[in-house]
Amino acid sequence: MTRDDFSLVLAHYKNNVYFSELIIRNISMFSSSKKNIDIILAIYQDIRTIFRLKDVALLVGETNFQSINSKLNYYVRTGKLQNPRKGIYAKPDYNREELACTIFTPSYISLEYVLQKGGMVFQYDTRVTAVSYLSRSLDIGNQTYLFRKIKGTLLVNTMGINRNSNHANIATAERAFLDMLYLDTDYYFDNLNPLNKDFIDKLLPFYQSKTLTQRVTKLLQNV
Repeated sequence: MTRDDFSLVLAHYKNNVYFSELIIRNISMFSSSKKNIDIILAIYQDIRTIFRLKDVALLVGETNFQSINSKLNYYVRTGKLQNPRKGIYAKPDYNREELACTIFTPSYISLEYVLQKGGMVFQYDTRVTAVSYLSRSLDIGNQTYLFRKIKGTLLVNTMGINRNSNHANIATAERAFLDMLYLDTDYYFDNLNPLNKDFIDKLLPFYQSKTLTQRVTKLLQNV
């Protein structure tokens, strides 16, 4: 990612709900009223399954990060929480889509994972695939998470990305289709009938790629 791309990501990251993380500010005014809250109880009552340290701090109104971290590590040791990755805490039955969008921020689920669920790719793939600002393949528990790097201007563009019930940012079929072709021009699709051509036409200009436009036009002309 170039410096300009990174700066753009940060700018949108601060102002866009899709990419925003919880920012701890001025919570000290609430500390006196919330200081006796049981952290593990608050976590289990929350609808989320994945938490970073600052998420928990805001949840319980605590400003002492060292104290929170110590308590969270205790709950990991006693089996009440899991620690799937450094700095990330999870309920035992955590949602893998939610975790995927927390490992690297900003990121969103796309590519094969969405294409398979949308009926455009028939080959079964157990990986959770996403795009982010870097490329990584991580094995956490019994699950593989594959991240592919995409340019910053696309990463911060929210068109075609939804927040689902699992608190994960996930691409529509059309967005995943274009992401896949942008990263792999020769990718083969089994079925393109589920795609909305009008929506693809709205998304295409953001990719700023003549090669992609030509490939999409060729693929969709007979659909």
